Amino acid sequence: MSKKRLMAAGTFKAECLAVLDRVAETGETVIVTKRGRPVAEVVPVRTRASRPLHRSVTTHGDIVGPVLGDWDLDR
Repeated sequence: MSKKRLMAAGTFKAECLAVLDRVAETGETVIVTKRGRPVAEVVPVRTRASRPLHRSVTTHGDIVGPVLGDWDLDR
């Protein structure tokens, strides 16, 4: 389970970019408070493992030839 840290809104405002970097690096959750009451939670993004695209698309037939057959050329 990740650690949670409380931070006043004014401090968060002043250190926002550094806080975001720390959350991303450490996985720590930051709870932003206003007058002692929690108002927001900054959590690290959960990413899914990416799947490679290799062999994920298959083609059938000619993919660069004309779409219309001979019988549609009269149109």
